[in-house]
Amino acid sequence: MIRKAFVMQLHPGQESEYQKRHNPIWPELEETLKSHGVSNYSIFLHKETLQLFAYAEIEDEAKWQAIAQTEVCQSWWSYMSNIMDANPDNSPESTELNEIFHLD
Repeated sequence: MIRKAFVMQLHPGQESEYQKRHNPIWPELEETLKSHGVSNYSIFLHKETLQLFAYAEIEDEAKWQAIAQTEVCQSWWSYMSNIMDANPDNSPESTELNEIFHLD
């Protein structure tokens, strides 16, 4: 497994809405993530900065990148773009984090 971590930015006052939209996540999005080799996916909120920290384990970088081309992912991005920082294509603005330490 490849461990991925990245940060995104939530808009002020959108904490409850972000959590609501993820509970539950769309079943078709969950299936797409799993069918593209994603597991152990978590997102955490830093309450003071509204920064979102995401962690996922993936099978393959190409499969991970292919998720962005799916209709359900693009619909999800559109749905989420009004409550978090987003790129012109509605994908979340994100910064990938490099792993510095890992303990099994």
